[in-house]
Amino acid sequence: MKRALISVFYKTNVDVFAQFLVDKGYEIISTGGTKRFLEAAGITVIDISEVTNFPEMLDGRVKTLHPKIHGGLLGIRSNEAHVSTMKAHQIDPIDMVVVNLYPFFTKLHEDLTFEEKVEFIDIGGPTMLRSAAKNYKDVAVVSDYKDYDDVMAEMSEHGEVTEATKRQLAAKVFNLTSAYDAAISEFMFGQDERFPTYLNASYKKMMDLRYGENPHQDGAFYASLTATGAMKDFDQLHGKALSFNNIRDMDVAWKVVSEFDELTCCGLKHSTPCGVAQGATPAEAYTKAYECDPISIFGGIVALNREVDAAAATEMKKIFLEIIIAPSFSEEAIEILSAKKNLRLIQANQQPADQFDFVKVDGGLLVQEADLSFSNDFKVVTKRQPTEDEMANLLFAMKVVKHVKSNAIVVAKDKMANGIGTGETNRIWAARQATTRAGDAWVLASDAFFPFDDVVQLCAEEKITAIIQPGGSIRDEDSIKACDDHGIAMVFTGMRHFKH
Repeated sequence: MKRALISVFYKTNVDVFAQFLVDKGYEIISTGGTKRFLEAAGITVIDISEVTNFPEMLDGRVKTLHPKIHGGLLGIRSNEAHVSTMKAHQIDPIDMVVVNLYPFFTKLHEDLTFEEKVEFIDIGGPTMLRSAAKNYKDVAVVSDYKDYDDVMAEMSEHGEVTEATKRQLAAKVFNLTSAYDAAISEFMFGQDERFPTYLNASYKKMMDLRYGENPHQDGAFYASLTATGAMKDFDQLHGKALSFNNIRDMDVAWKVVSEFDELTCCGLKHSTPCGVAQGATPAEAYTKAYECDPISIFGGIVALNREVDAAAATEMKKIFLEIIIAPSFSEEAIEILSAKKNLRLIQANQQPADQFDFVKVDGGLLVQEADLSFSNDFKVVTKRQPTEDEMANLLFAMKVVKHVKSNAIVVAKDKMANGIGTGETNRIWAARQATTRAGDAWVLASDAFFPFDDVVQLCAEEKITAIIQPGGSIRDEDSIKACDDHGIAMVFTGMRHFKH
C-alpha cells in the first residue's frame, strides 16, 4: 500500500484530495491540525508519532524531523543499498508529500514583534518538501493546493503521477522554498545589512502580460513578497488589461506626483514626464499639465495625487489616454471616464515605497538605494537672490527633474514644467531642448552641475531669471560670474539627481 504524508497550513480542498488518495489505495499520514481536520471529514489518518515512534515535542517544532520520515522520502527505490538500509531500520517508503508552509510571507507585514514573526518560520515543511523534491522520481510532492485538481486528473487517467509531472512539481518546490528562504534572510538582516553577500529575491508572479516592451517579447509582472509598494497594491477600476509598458509608466508617473504635498498632476509618455503642473483643483492641475505639452500627452499616462472629480474627468475625456492613476475617483468621474472602454482607471492605494533600484546588465545586476532624498541645504551663490515665487518654482522644477532621464533640464513657470529636456548626451542640448519647448520661460533646474558657462549663456538668451543646480564643478565660478553678468539668480543644492 502506498503512503501520502499530508501536513498543510492552508486546508483548502485538502479533505477532497485526501479522500481521492484513500480511494486510490493510499494510507494517509498526518500531524496536528491537519490530522484533526481530515479525521473530522471522516478520513482515517495515521498519526506521525505512530510512524516515528517518537512524540511531537518542543511545541510542535519537532515532529517530522526524523529518519523514519526522511528515510522514507529520500530512499531511492531502485537503489538496492537504499532499499536494504530502509528494511534494516524498518523505514517504510512515503510516496507522496502534500505540504504547504506557515504563512511567513503574510505575517511579515502584520503588526507583530520580531520574535512573533520568527515563530512563523517553517522548518519541517520546507525540509520535507526539499527531501521529496530531490527524490522526485519516487515521490510526488504537492506544495500548492491549486495543483490538487491536475494531480487527481492525471492519476485518474494514468493511474499515477507521471515522472514529467513529478519533476515539474519538484521544480515548484525549489522555486517556492528559495523565495521563502529569501524572505526570511531579508527579514533577519533587517536594516543591519543593506548589501549582503548574496542577493536574495522573493517575488511572486501577479499576472502574465500580453507581451513585454514589444510584441515579440514575452513578459510577466512579479510583486515583491517582502516589500510594500504602490505597484503591488492598486485596484483597476476600469479598462482593458495592463501591459508591461503600462505598469512601468504608471510607476514613474505615480512617483512624480507623490514627490509633492501640493495638488499635482503629471502627464507621462515612454517613462518620461512630458508635463507636470500644480493647481487649485484637479481640473486646473490637469489642464496645466496638458498645456505643458499637448502633443506628447496624447496616448500617455496621467497621474494625479488627489481624487479625480467630475470636472477633471470631463477634461481628461477629451483626448486619448492609456491610463489615469489617482488615489481615488468620484462616482461621477468613473461614470464619465468609463465611456471609454479601453481607458484604464487605476486607484493607487499606497505611496511609493521602493528602497532600492535594480538595473539588469548582461550577466549581473546593479543594486543601489533609491533616490529618496531632496536637498534642504540651499545656497544662493549669485549677487541676486531669487524672489519668493522664483524659489517656489525652482524647488518645484528640481523635484520634477529627479524623474527625468539624464542629462535632464526642467524649465518651469507658474508651477508648470513647461519645458523638459531629457536623455541628451550633453547638458547644453538638454537645456536647448527644454527652453525651446518652454516658450515664455522663467526658471531652470538641472540634475547635475554645469561643466561650462554655456548653459547660463543660453539661459540669458531665453530670458531665464533663476537657476537651480547641484554645483560642484571645478568651473562653478565661470557659471556664477555669467549669472551675475546677466542678473540671473543661481542656487546650489549640493545634491545631484542623475537618472540614467
